[in-house]
Amino acid sequence: MEIKLLLQSDQQRLELFGPGDHHLRLLQNELHVRITARNETVFLSGSEAGIRQAADILDRMQKRLIKRGSLNGKDVLEILDQSKNQVRPQRDEVIEVYSSKGVIEPFTKGQMQYIKTMHRNDLTFCTGPAGTGKTYLAVAVAVSMLRKKQIRKLVLARPAVEAGERLGFLPGDLHAKVNPYLRPLLDSLEDMMEFGQMRKLMEMDIIEIIPLAFMRGRTLNEAAIICDEAQNTSPSQMLMFLTRLGRGSKMIVTGDITQIDLERGQTSGMIDAIKTLSGIEGIGFVQLGEEDIVRHNLVHNIVQAYDQKKHQQNDTRA
Repeated sequence: MEIKLLLQSDQQRLELFGPGDHHLRLLQNELHVRITARNETVFLSGSEAGIRQAADILDRMQKRLIKRGSLNGKDVLEILDQSKNQVRPQRDEVIEVYSSKGVIEPFTKGQMQYIKTMHRNDLTFCTGPAGTGKTYLAVAVAVSMLRKKQIRKLVLARPAVEAGERLGFLPGDLHAKVNPYLRPLLDSLEDMMEFGQMRKLMEMDIIEIIPLAFMRGRTLNEAAIICDEAQNTSPSQMLMFLTRLGRGSKMIVTGDITQIDLERGQTSGMIDAIKTLSGIEGIGFVQLGEEDIVRHNLVHNIVQAYDQKKHQQNDTRA
């Protein structure tokens, strides 16, 4: 089988192929396909599965080159590694968003299960290390529901504890304090809709990004409600958050229970809730792992190194 691809930019061909076509040879050896190039056209021949994977990887290589302005061997190896772990999502596992991306797809089996769980349950708890897409996919599902008019409001909240610091120690008024603290949630949103559209929806109070404490006393109907960094809630805060769930709403709670910034001896509300609510129909639980990390390949290695250090310390204490 043979197919041909047209390059988006013939001017960047040398960087895309690598010195002496090193990147192409790397793909050929890893995927067992034949790759030849003539001007802006690339010819792929081999098995159907190998060609499909090679075409996908070349597309990602081009996008990274255009976005960053450079592409090296490490980038190609990282893209190859991500492609090996990627799964082919079904139609109901693809999330439609507002941005030029059009859709957001799961990269791993764990992420695919996470999306299914969010769709099937009104309340979902998701734990996992940095880079697994816990918050990003939760925001994507919520944005998709907003786009389809399945909800009327999107609320994103975080507890006011961050790496040992509290908002009171930050300079400026409340807006100045809260804005950088909630920045990760804004980053996810900006990746799924145009800035002007996001700003308009926030001004209309359709999208709300707030510290968790601001949710006390509210009942949210027909809304998608996300609690990010939930490992840093107390049991009473978590109970307060969970009881905000109103009619026609969906709630998603995300956090990394290995990175708790509460004072020593204080119980995590997320861990307490998972233990207390397990087995209740309508509540889903997902645990993502190192194999679900989809950020830079170094993130996987960093998480693994810290896990090994933690296990070694536990063995020493034992």
